[in-house]
Amino acid sequence: MEVATGKSVLGDIVIGRIRIYKPPKPEISDRMIENTQIEIRRFENAREQAIGRQNTLYEKALVDADKDGAEVFSAHVMILEDETLIDTIRESIRSRKYTAEYAVKEAFDKQAMVFAKMDDPYIKERAADIYDVEQEVLKELLGIDHMDFEEGTEPYILTAKDLTPSELIRLDKSLLLGMITQEGSVNSHTAILARSMGIQMLVQCQEASEEWDGKEAAIDGYHSCVYIEPSAELAASLKKRHDEELRQKALLQELSGAPDTTIDGTNVKVYANIADPSDIGSVLHSGAGGIGLLRSEFVYLNAEAYPTEEEQLNAYRLAVETLAPKQVIIRTCDLGADKQADYMDMKKEENPALGIRAIRLCLTHKEFFKTQLRALLRASAYGNLGILFPMITSVREVRACRKLLRECEEELKQKGVTIGSYRLGVMIETPAAVLIADELAEECDFFSIGTNDLTQYTLAIDRRNAELDPFLDIYHPAVLKEIKMTIDAGHRHGIPVGICGELGADPALTETFLRMGADEFSVNPGGILPLRKRIRAIDLSKKAVEE
Repeated sequence: MEVATGKSVLGDIVIGRIRIYKPPKPEISDRMIENTQIEIRRFENAREQAIGRQNTLYEKALVDADKDGAEVFSAHVMILEDETLIDTIRESIRSRKYTAEYAVKEAFDKQAMVFAKMDDPYIKERAADIYDVEQEVLKELLGIDHMDFEEGTEPYILTAKDLTPSELIRLDKSLLLGMITQEGSVNSHTAILARSMGIQMLVQCQEASEEWDGKEAAIDGYHSCVYIEPSAELAASLKKRHDEELRQKALLQELSGAPDTTIDGTNVKVYANIADPSDIGSVLHSGAGGIGLLRSEFVYLNAEAYPTEEEQLNAYRLAVETLAPKQVIIRTCDLGADKQADYMDMKKEENPALGIRAIRLCLTHKEFFKTQLRALLRASAYGNLGILFPMITSVREVRACRKLLRECEEELKQKGVTIGSYRLGVMIETPAAVLIADELAEECDFFSIGTNDLTQYTLAIDRRNAELDPFLDIYHPAVLKEIKMTIDAGHRHGIPVGICGELGADPALTETFLRMGADEFSVNPGGILPLRKRIRAIDLSKKAVEE
């Protein structure tokens, strides 16, 4: 028996025979062409065909997965309709006499590199979507079969170097037991789609080999490994656990739409964290009370130049209007030297986590900030909006933000633009903010405790440095004490306090936070139902059990 490890997309177990998938590789010629008009028409026809295919895949994903999983194909269509990208390809053909294939590959590869260079793992994975769309267009141009793979009639575990969402959704779900890839990520759209389809996937399994073809295997998602030709005893043990997990999942799904109320009747607000509007489907599917954190960085990282007020309004309005009347809290720009788009051209910093980032960047570049604030104010007319300021360390910063907001309100009112009501919040993610929480509470309507950064700055540990993992204690008493201090300060001034970040989804801390007085939790959509189950099992009327 051989054992290989990777990263699991689902906590699940599947057993079956392995089949190897090798996608066709388009061969791109760098020859020069004479008739540029014909070549541009070839590109336009291929692009239109690709759009049609992506729309078809979207409809298929709605059936095989859910709206959240299908949204990736809507995002693909948006890429194919990006006028900047289209114009770049046309110009390469027209002025440089490139073939349509070469111009497409050059333009898409350049776009993908913008995302691939980002430090944020979620944003970095968007490069894979660009690559997926590129391959779809190239296959149209070259007349290559989009899925040259005979599935047969027997269920199987697919093994490949990597897999795109377009390739995954074309597979027969009734035959596909699970997947193993050498590359990929748990944050990729392929992984998101696999989760929504309920298909186990093991990514970054570098030991995966073509020699596994035809062999019996068992993917153990709980331990992020795969057993090649497992013993009968091991296979039986894994199947028993799999059957029990299926029973537990069925019980958990029954909680969808159930109230977030403890046994003693304490109501708790549970919201979702998302990175862009394409995740709205998962928010609706989870039954979350709204969006507790919409990271607005996507409007900058998805653009070739600074996004206009109108472009930002359209993005924010989509979220606010779709979720109305539920609350949508949008965090203002949290970019910095370690997370930026090429056009921003920010200076390299030795320690970007402590540099010009988030609110410091915005208050340093006020016109840039005001463009976003005007878009947010206009979006407030379409639903229930909360505006959240990140990385606050002083009252002066909050007052400076409020001053800019008032200026933007006046500018919009003079133009006759409608502004709705909105709430202002402050992220508590630095020890400085904790220590002046009473003063900050007088300047805002709510607190959101960013546990990830608060832990990092309190313990002076770079949480992205794996070598520091032995020193990282997410349950450190100093962090928990800071959270309690913040909740108490917020309540002294009559404002609600929410827990936002990884600790908010940790079932080991749910009761602790509720006993501290936390009013809200904001977690990733996948954590909503497990958190709801945990909340509904807690009785705050009983004395807490001492450890």
